[in-house]
Amino acid sequence: MLDLEKKIGFDATECRGTPLPANIVERINLNLAALGEPGFGDPASYPLLQLSDNLVRNFRARNALLRDGLRPPVDRRIEAFLESYLAEVEAEPVRLPGKTFNLLQHGMARALSLAPDADHFKSDLIESYRLANGVLHNPVNDRRTTKGVFHVAEGGLPVPEDKKAVPKVAFARLLRAALQPPEELMALPFTATSPEQARVWVSLLLRPVICPEIRGFIEEKTMEIRFFAPGSMACNLDFVESIFGNAGDPYLPENDAALDVAHWSGHTGCVILAPHLKTLTKRELGLPPLAEATERQKRDGMCWESPDELYNDGGAFKITARTEAGVVVTLIADNYFGYCKKEVKTQIGFAANLYGLCEEEHAGGTVAFA
Repeated sequence: MLDLEKKIGFDATECRGTPLPANIVERINLNLAALGEPGFGDPASYPLLQLSDNLVRNFRARNALLRDGLRPPVDRRIEAFLESYLAEVEAEPVRLPGKTFNLLQHGMARALSLAPDADHFKSDLIESYRLANGVLHNPVNDRRTTKGVFHVAEGGLPVPEDKKAVPKVAFARLLRAALQPPEELMALPFTATSPEQARVWVSLLLRPVICPEIRGFIEEKTMEIRFFAPGSMACNLDFVESIFGNAGDPYLPENDAALDVAHWSGHTGCVILAPHLKTLTKRELGLPPLAEATERQKRDGMCWESPDELYNDGGAFKITARTEAGVVVTLIADNYFGYCKKEVKTQIGFAANLYGLCEEEHAGGTVAFA
């Protein structure tokens, strides 16, 4: 039975939205403590935090003994895809963030986007306000053009003519850079008024439907998508889960798509928010100089004349790597909420096309195989 309260914050029995738990601050502090990060307020004010101190320290010690940290099954599937896809250009396998604040239920991202004792938060990318009916998030740019924004890495499915084709080596370097955001991006708004700032990744698991149930013909099919955002961009994940729902703790077996053989479509997505990628140059990403570029590279701007030319002229973009294996990994070099929503819909369309027997409004053209 679908838990609507955890998924979308809705009480089905009373047909109303459910408020955040009264102890939400203590719950968040407990999660931050498990990550070894400072929380909000005086720890002595939170009995649950004091009671669980030994358990938390034991958890952190056990986790530290694991070689690469403990990652949920969905993350290991994404890493296996990246290892295979990037084998020719990367000597060392890419690892997704192991230390992340996992959003276990709807509403936690909203609580993380403001300090409990503040009604306003401002950074270079976002301004958030507490309102009587929730939170207002106001990104620094709330409109975007699609011109020159959509980039696709080579080496997978064919790159459409209206998209920019990106050499695989450039995608690999963008991915490495995306996973190393600057310190200021990692600061969590929840601790903005505290003496010590928590600096963490925030992550979210989604299970959007790509094919509805048709009784007697087919069961409902969903794909799995993982979102990773630097702590200061927790509000982006608040927006995403408000549309597509929260699929819960990715570590729990009941939330592992691979164990849900009747309802998983077999497709996996990953989205990493990385606005700092706009500062990288074409040269440091391994793009060729103009004299060595192909005609398409010249057309798409995947080459440089001056060594200090910024990738995509320093503008916002999102870049995707995807193959017929059914895994898609996207980096979004912006904090615009619309790109986050659109990317989930694009990945649903990708899965719908590969799965077959289903159709989605953003699925675009056809991928045909003999």
